[in-house]
Amino acid sequence: MSDNSTPRTVVVLSGGISHERDVSLRTGRRVADALIGRGHSVIVREPDANLLPFLAETRPDVVWPALHGASGEDGALRALLDMLGVPYVGSQAKAARLAWQKPTAKVLVERAGFATPRWVTLPRDTFRELGATQVLDLVLTSLGSELVVKPAMGGSALGVGVLGSADDLPRAVVDAYTYGEVALIEQRARGVEISIGIVDLGEGPIALPAVEIEPRSGVYSFEARYNAGETSFYAPARLDPESAATARDTALAIHAALGLRHISRIDLIIDDAGTPWFLEANVLPGLTETSTVPQGILAAGLSLAEVYEKLSEVAITG
Repeated sequence: MSDNSTPRTVVVLSGGISHERDVSLRTGRRVADALIGRGHSVIVREPDANLLPFLAETRPDVVWPALHGASGEDGALRALLDMLGVPYVGSQAKAARLAWQKPTAKVLVERAGFATPRWVTLPRDTFRELGATQVLDLVLTSLGSELVVKPAMGGSALGVGVLGSADDLPRAVVDAYTYGEVALIEQRARGVEISIGIVDLGEGPIALPAVEIEPRSGVYSFEARYNAGETSFYAPARLDPESAATARDTALAIHAALGLRHISRIDLIIDDAGTPWFLEANVLPGLTETSTVPQGILAAGLSLAEVYEKLSEVAITG
């Protein structure tokens, strides 16, 4: 990667009011520090009522939305940036919306020919209208008791429950509804859990080395993601060459099938047969000190600061 670049004015958006505010602040700070270190002028801002007038007046070269959660990932902010004509890093509004809605992303990935665990999407009102016991009994009969319950929209594993037994299902559903009105219940895929970052540094999307995730608790929870020492990471993942190549190609194809651009993260489980099972896609991966995309960048022999700089330049020029 080149050491030469034009100094840019970059607005990094972080914080916000979502449940992932603290993670967003950490991501934003690391991106800002990296770009400042490369000689760029960086303004770190929270989203507020003055943001749009500020952007319209200052016309920064590029915006880096480091807002995790709905405020940065559901496509709304990106649509407004498009209306302003301000370039930004990351996927465009429509693609972000589709990937943000986990059931929709699973449908699109399945239609593209890739494996994803069987699932059912249940709004809270379904339980009110049809009765919780009847609904949950049917779910267990159809999908079995090895299940994962998560909010249909959200990140950082907030509200995610991995069942130890069928008795855990009611509590897991209640926990998921704490973070949204719709719950996704899916069969638990077994195997090696990996994340693959996708970045476009100017010559099209490339897959970073897969990062293997091994939580001490056995579950990659919010605490396991962001508390140092709670999870062991292996970059690159401990996969045989054939499985690693299949996972890489699958992640790239899913990135394309969802219409994503610039940067994304594709989460997969690799089963004993080497088959990748799609879990979810993230249009704004965490870039904290324990996040997997930075680990993948380093495993590829790349500089974090140069990658963030190049992503900003790609957003401006293309």
